[in-house]
Amino acid sequence: MADGDGLGEAASAATSPPAPATGLSPPLGWRERLRAGLAGSGASLWFVAGLGLLYALRVPLRLCENLAAVTGFFNSLTPKFYVALTGTSSLISGLIFIFEWWYFHKHGTSFIEQVSISHLRTLMGGTENSISEPGSPSSNRENETSRHNLSECKVWRNPLNLFRGAEYRRYTWVTGKEPLTYYDMNLSAQDHQTFFTCDTDFLRPSDTVMQKAWRERNPPARIKAAYQALELNNDCATAYVLLAEEEATTIVDAERLFKQALRAGEAIYRRSQQCQHQSPQHEAQLRRDTNVLVYIKRRLAMCARKLGRIREAVKIMRELMKEFPPLTMLNIHENLLESLLELQAYADVQAVLAKYDDISLPKSAAICYTAALLKTRTVSDKFSPETASRRGLSTAEINAVEAIHRAVEFNPHVPKYLLEMKSLILPPEHILKRGDSEAIAYAFFHLQHWKRIEGALNLLQCTWEGTFRMIPYPLEKGHLFYPYPSCTETADRELLPAFHHVSVYPKKELPFFIHFTAGLCSSTAMIAFLTHQFPEIMGVFAKAIPRLS
Repeated sequence: MADGDGLGEAASAATSPPAPATGLSPPLGWRERLRAGLAGSGASLWFVAGLGLLYALRVPLRLCENLAAVTGFFNSLTPKFYVALTGTSSLISGLIFIFEWWYFHKHGTSFIEQVSISHLRTLMGGTENSISEPGSPSSNRENETSRHNLSECKVWRNPLNLFRGAEYRRYTWVTGKEPLTYYDMNLSAQDHQTFFTCDTDFLRPSDTVMQKAWRERNPPARIKAAYQALELNNDCATAYVLLAEEEATTIVDAERLFKQALRAGEAIYRRSQQCQHQSPQHEAQLRRDTNVLVYIKRRLAMCARKLGRIREAVKIMRELMKEFPPLTMLNIHENLLESLLELQAYADVQAVLAKYDDISLPKSAAICYTAALLKTRTVSDKFSPETASRRGLSTAEINAVEAIHRAVEFNPHVPKYLLEMKSLILPPEHILKRGDSEAIAYAFFHLQHWKRIEGALNLLQCTWEGTFRMIPYPLEKGHLFYPYPSCTETADRELLPAFHHVSVYPKKELPFFIHFTAGLCSSTAMIAFLTHQFPEIMGVFAKAIPRLS
């Protein structure tokens, strides 16, 4: 079973017309003819001809005299010269090694290889061979893969994002570290402008002020603008939303402000419903007011969840999903799943999964790992690796292991956080599906649910690494899902703070030039040391090398 998101793209790629065939190929240049001649069966003849030409020109070129002069030059060199030569070579290669290592850890590739591919390939004529025809099957596959990678690397709003004032800012006060990156906060500002503004804001002065407030980068300026909007209109719902998110220092204060926003938001929403058919502008205003109302109710449900009133939170979420079914893109069902797991209402969790864990719907770590948790729950308390190795796995255990493998294939970063092999940080406001940011967001809220079920983490620890034996390598195609996208590392580095060590999958092997420069640095340093300690012996070796050659 594979994801169904790209079936339409695959069909369109398969039905695209092939490129017209041409009977004549363009004339080859001298470089192409030379490469073709060298690559053919006559390569050995070219080599023999070169040796014969060199032998025939040995007298005009005075090769014997030049070789004797070189030998005499080497014999006249002192050990100090070799010490200086090898020491300088060791220093230069060491500096190159350090730079290569830094560049690889920062950008994930070798600087020397990147320069070689960018510049030397053009000189060697490799660009022509690497470009496929626009209508060829390989080009179609590349286009389909690139389109899917773009969709895979889309950044999503974190359904369980924390409150800036009551949680993120308190973390900053305690640790002195900023948990949110500028890129993440900039995405949130764009979300707020999309959800909380519309073209008719100029009709209401308070909305005009709030439109400017959502664009402000400075938090005190945003809070000041929210108070200005409330002075113009005491029922400005979005002003209360901003104060609840950023000024409130506790969840209790945030809930109080959200309740004020709810009263104002419901009144505005009812008025917008009455006028929605009057003009397109009124319809846009209704959509905006709907977004504001849904956001307020959702955050109130999250406040109730954080304050321990879980059943109240579940009730609000169910009402939201029933009243506004088109807004599934907000992923309210992930909030509902977490609250139901806290209630240990596993039958209700299974009912939610039955609706949203569908091949036609986009997946998430919360969906895949919750499905694995439910299947693990039925067998984890009696599972033992020793017993399983003797008698084999039962049907229920096989189903649980397969569910874990499916979840790990979707997001391979999660198990390290669930098994506490990596330290958790506060989740960002946006996540990248299948990336490290999504793994942090999932584990931050769901680790307690895995710990609550006896033996669940033990079964996960025994089986999760077996997933990688099932996934083809290199990752050109997946097993149950699309191939793991290659863009997650770059996007996660933008979303996660600098003090967090980003998890990378698959592990990148060290480039050849890092090994090469490390070996060159070590060998030249060793030669320099031996030459300095034993100048007579190394001098004999240095003089013997030209004679042997």
